Amino acid sequence: MAMKSITLITVLVVVLAATQAKAQRLPAIRLFNITGNVFCSVNGSIAVNGTGIIPPPFPNALVQLSCNGILRGLAITNRAGTFNIVVSPIQVSLNNLLSSCRLVVATPLSNCNVTLPSNGTLQAPIQLAGTTVIGLLINITQFVAGVFRLIGAQ
Repeated sequence: MAMKSITLITVLVVVLAATQAKAQRLPAIRLFNITGNVFCSVNGSIAVNGTGIIPPPFPNALVQLSCNGILRGLAITNRAGTFNIVVSPIQVSLNNLLSSCRLVVATPLSNCNVTLPSNGTLQAPIQLAGTTVIGLLINITQFVAGVFRLIGAQ
């Protein structure tokens, strides 16, 4: 009887240890979250010509995350010109995101304001903002868009 109890206890300990080890090996969910604002401005400034006047937001603009010319994510700005793109490190590495990726507004700037150029694109670099950890299994690295500037206008 004592042998059966020891065997049963041993099996329970092994099962419990295996379950615990498996739980500890669960990979954390890692995500990159990129946020920003797009304004109706060729220089991305939130104050036009130093006047302190804030240009209007660029609503319904298609913002693309482009890494070495490859589309990795996209979003459409809301009424306030704000966007949010979430990508996985499987799609793009942290180093690549910071060195080889940029945010590109694919919608012509003239769609926001007809007096602005219709050619060229608004582009911005990506900047690291910090990391948020939610519980044991979710790790979100936060990024923000740098200043959007008009590139390639004639």
